[in-house]
Amino acid sequence: MVPARQSELNEKLSEILAICRKMNSERDLSALLDLIAREATALLDCDRASIFILDREKNELWSKVALGSDEILRFDARMGIAGAAVLTGRTINVRDAYSDPRFYTAIDGQTGYRTRTILAVAVRNLRGEIIGAFEVLNKREGVFILRDEETLDALASHAAIAIETAQLIGELRRSQDELVQQNAHLWREVESKYSNHGIIGTGQKIEQVVRLVERIRDSLVNVLITGESGTGKEMVAKAIHYTSSRARRPFVALNCAALPEALLESELFGIEKGVATGVQPRMGQFQKADGGTLFLDEIGDLSLVAQAKILRVLQERVVERVGGRAPVPVDVRLLAATNKDLEAEIARGAFREDLYYRIKVIHIHMPPLRDIREEIPLLANHFLKEYCRETKAEASEFSAAVLRKLTSAAWPGNVRQLRNEVMRLAACARGAIIQEDDLGEGLPQARPDDSPTPRKHQTLKAAVEDLERQMLHDALVQTKNNQQQAAKLLGLSRQGLINKLKRYAIG
Repeated sequence: MVPARQSELNEKLSEILAICRKMNSERDLSALLDLIAREATALLDCDRASIFILDREKNELWSKVALGSDEILRFDARMGIAGAAVLTGRTINVRDAYSDPRFYTAIDGQTGYRTRTILAVAVRNLRGEIIGAFEVLNKREGVFILRDEETLDALASHAAIAIETAQLIGELRRSQDELVQQNAHLWREVESKYSNHGIIGTGQKIEQVVRLVERIRDSLVNVLITGESGTGKEMVAKAIHYTSSRARRPFVALNCAALPEALLESELFGIEKGVATGVQPRMGQFQKADGGTLFLDEIGDLSLVAQAKILRVLQERVVERVGGRAPVPVDVRLLAATNKDLEAEIARGAFREDLYYRIKVIHIHMPPLRDIREEIPLLANHFLKEYCRETKAEASEFSAAVLRKLTSAAWPGNVRQLRNEVMRLAACARGAIIQEDDLGEGLPQARPDDSPTPRKHQTLKAAVEDLERQMLHDALVQTKNNQQQAAKLLGLSRQGLINKLKRYAIG
């Protein structure tokens, strides 16, 4: 008898291991539950088998109604034989279901099935936590015996691992799907934002910029964008990139004026490990923009050494990391911007002429706000709506008097300064309509002539320097010599402002 008993146990064990291999290869939870139920009925010679999963948040047990069905049965986790197995953690063997007060007859009523005998065990994960119940119904011959209890308990232990694995994979897939959907939604927003190029304006000068962006967006030529600080040069660069065939590739922006000379080369081209003690390898901006667009703002502030290295990258289409030996190929479209007169910089030996012609294949000039005053009401209303939408604030509007004040004001910081002023007004306004009383002292005062008249016989370089000197002086007066605020007003970094103050000997 003993050898026969051992042989039977070995056979059952082999069957359980075969089922385990099948379970471990199935990653879909619904298909896994079907597999477990199907294999359990054959292994235990019964009519039906069900895995009930515990939903702790709702304190419910749920299970598929039938094999291959998508219909889900849910009930209170404290009810039925399955609920008793979950609550107590014990194996429950019922020989006559309808004589047991714990039996939940409503399930038979819903399914039309007649239950006679039940065997249920708690399903525990590797941490010993009960995650559900495993239940088999109606032994085909007789009742469930001790060997059936041991078999079901062993099968439940392996099923728990497979179920948790399938649940985890399901969650990861759902998270991945959500990320894909969010990414698609964000791309739709970006594409919608730049479908009109994101450039606000209806006048002739802005329309010329928009039409030029449309013509050059899919070409590979380099573009130089000029204009005073705050005129929207980066917005134009983004419009070119996000409406081009490179839109799904990186757009990398770097402010050349904000970087110390010592770090500029490693920032642009990257650095290899071990160049200096503790230095870790880092990818440069050219490599980050590979396949996409690199926007170099304030390119006129680069040193001649950095200019020469950028010229080589544009010519050879390769970069060499600091401390590196092997050149790295890059496919980058370069968009550059400056508020300087680069031809004047070339004349005084501060900018390379060959680089100038390399980056200025196409030239886009952004007009200062004083030259497109007709756009100010449109811009101001756009920024106000943007603020209300982003902050979920009640919709606001400008009074006619405020719009007239905004239109006639001096804007040395151009569109950037106008936007900041609109944000301030929207945040501080006392009512839904922004009135003159809300303007306060922050509005820049209009001057009789916003465009300084150059002296007779004055060179272009001298005129530009006079303009910069005047704007620096005005910004410091307006901010009461607060360099941080003056830099922000002019669209400069604080270090960039300091450099200009030193250049013009402004104390």
